[in-house]
Amino acid sequence: MYYVEDERFDEMVEAALDKVPENFVARMRNLAILVEDYNEESPHILGLYEGVALPERTFDHTGYLPDAIFIYRRALQDWCNSEEELEHQVMVTVFHELGHYFGIDDEHLHELGWG
Repeated sequence: MYYVEDERFDEMVEAALDKVPENFVARMRNLAILVEDYNEESPHILGLYEGVALPERTFDHTGYLPDAIFIYRRALQDWCNSEEELEHQVMVTVFHELGHYFGIDDEHLHELGWG
């Protein structure tokens, strides 16, 4: 376990988002990135994407609440043993959940190293 202050954790999430290539950022719309301690139903998961992936949307996909990516702070901290490991795992988790937003399944994300 490795714990950091909430502000430091938020900085790690922001740093991971800053590494997203601009051509992907340009397609990110109506998407909320949220940090919570744990997922109540599955406290061991590190992140979660909720919404309709971009490739699955139809031309009339309007008027919906934003899709959401949840990054689970305490679950990630429980998983890691150093700040470097935590920072890396936050980036992997952010990219993994963004991959789901862009329609990439778990198997392909693992192949890409974002598993």
